[in-house]
Amino acid sequence: MKENERAKEYSKRYEESIAVSAPINAVFAFADDHMNFSSHMNKSSPMMGGGKMETILDEGKGQVVGSHIVMKGNVLGSNLFLDEVITKRTPPYKKEWQTVGGINLLVIDHYTLGFDIGPDKAGSRFTVYIDYDLPKSVKTYLLGKLFGDMYAKWCVRQMVRGVVEHFR
Repeated sequence: MKENERAKEYSKRYEESIAVSAPINAVFAFADDHMNFSSHMNKSSPMMGGGKMETILDEGKGQVVGSHIVMKGNVLGSNLFLDEVITKRTPPYKKEWQTVGGINLLVIDHYTLGFDIGPDKAGSRFTVYIDYDLPKSVKTYLLGKLFGDMYAKWCVRQMVRGVVEHFR
């Protein structure tokens, strides 16, 4: 997707913003490394139903527009799969990616995820957001209604927490 194309409209949004005691360039460098930024998905946790995901980066390592990030794993006995593509990357201020193709998730459907970094008297203002839809499948719609918003908040908070802890 080109920078000036209109993004897909989603039915839900969640975002969090925090001051980080670090320069904008340093915050971007940490968050731009997808293995840092999505590490919460690669560990077993109650929110992941005891499961975890494996992250597979292409040659662009999720650090160039058009680069793909594939995640797959098993959660609550279900095989999950998603393919994300980097759609915007403006160092050191913004990065955004979205799911593409046939994904298989339990509590949310396609989404756009990203972060913005700007100046703050503490150093940087770091904002993470997710725009998403609930699942449309009959078998996962109810799970989405019950847990989708909770999962979106958890995911954003894990990303924010990872940045805060790194620069603590």
